Amino acid sequence: MTDQKQEVNVQVNVDMQPIVIRKQPGCLVQALYFIFIGWWLGGLAMSLAYLLMLTIVGIPAGIAIINKIPYLMALRETEPIVSYVGVQESQYNIFIRVLWFILVGWWFTAIWLSVAYILALTIIGMPLAFWMFDKAPMLLTLKK
Repeated sequence: MTDQKQEVNVQVNVDMQPIVIRKQPGCLVQALYFIFIGWWLGGLAMSLAYLLMLTIVGIPAGIAIINKIPYLMALRETEPIVSYVGVQESQYNIFIRVLWFILVGWWFTAIWLSVAYILALTIIGMPLAFWMFDKAPMLLTLKK
């Protein structure tokens, strides 16, 4: 008997799209939270964040509060629980991000959040307002 070896070529598709899971309360809970707590808590949080950012020591805490505005306003999670496997998002260089924050980010985000807050107080403007709240961390520090 002869020893026969067969080669088998197997192709595996590794370009599958990962699923990102965000666990957050239902729409009704978010709406009730916003009506009774979120609108005033979000306004206070934005004010506190900008007061903290007036000092160099308070900047990290102010940025952290801005990053949590969607959650404070309506219990909306901004960070996915399951991240993309094998995909790395490149950030802008830290020096570009610091320069952006100093020259543009802090004042532009203040105007952005003020407009979003006013829109959030109207029923018609709410969807746009919450989209704007979600984009605030990126506008403040170019965080992806």
